[in-house]
Amino acid sequence: MFISGFFYIIGETVKGLYRNRWMCITSTGVVIVTLLMLGIFMLVNLNISHITDTVKDQVEIVVYIDEFANQQTRDELGRKLSTHQGVEEARYVSSEEHMRRLQRQLGGMLEGYDTNLENPLLASYEVRTVVPEAVMALAEEFETYPGVSAVFYGQGYVENLFAVTGVVQMVGLALMAGLSVTAIFLISHTIKLTVMMRKREISIMKYVGATNWFIRWPFVLEGLLMGFAGAVVPLAGLYYLYQYSVEWVVVNNLVFLNLLPPQTVIIELATYLVPLGTGLGILGSTFSMGRFLKV
Repeated sequence: MFISGFFYIIGETVKGLYRNRWMCITSTGVVIVTLLMLGIFMLVNLNISHITDTVKDQVEIVVYIDEFANQQTRDELGRKLSTHQGVEEARYVSSEEHMRRLQRQLGGMLEGYDTNLENPLLASYEVRTVVPEAVMALAEEFETYPGVSAVFYGQGYVENLFAVTGVVQMVGLALMAGLSVTAIFLISHTIKLTVMMRKREISIMKYVGATNWFIRWPFVLEGLLMGFAGAVVPLAGLYYLYQYSVEWVVVNNLVFLNLLPPQTVIIELATYLVPLGTGLGILGSTFSMGRFLKV
């Protein structure tokens, strides 16, 4: 009974897809278009988040050591910074290393400078925080530590950076949420139209004694297949479109656009779009035919 019922459901699913092929194509097309738009917004938001996180990771606090601080005070400062719970890494940079960096940055402008003269640059600790947004609060705290001459973290620029990136991410999430709701509405109503066209068939099956789930299964499988196809097609299109975009960025040497690799993006999109497409197809078919089963 189970095997015969299984093959019957598969057969009815195939026949249903063929008999209502134009409506099924229309439903699948709606899924493709809506998930394609949602996928584009997700793709953009993923890269914005990646670029934002990359920029945030480069934010650090430079704690300059007072030139008159004794060795014990310097050691204690290094210990307090490196063991602070909000600090990921505290790297010591000597005054000589600061001079070498300055010479590399300025190139020939320091040619002829006598390196035997007293180095005016201060030694420092370059501090990376566990949470990038905490740099302002931690910088204020570090200024009060003994042996600290000055603290620098890009005052003025960092605050603006976090404000702008926060707004961009919120807008991206809002657009994705709005488009997700739109996708659910369009897909559910399109599948409902498909079910309404077959209400006579459903009523006949109900009258001859078929159970609700026996009637539902072919429609559920149809919805699953339409949702799956509607998710796979935009995924394939987005993969090739994104791969071309990444190659274009590399060819034009736009190094400031640190885009995610295509493989990473497509896996992330598939994690959301495939379950969303198939889930909407199943739920749309199941709930849309609820009132037609009450005979």
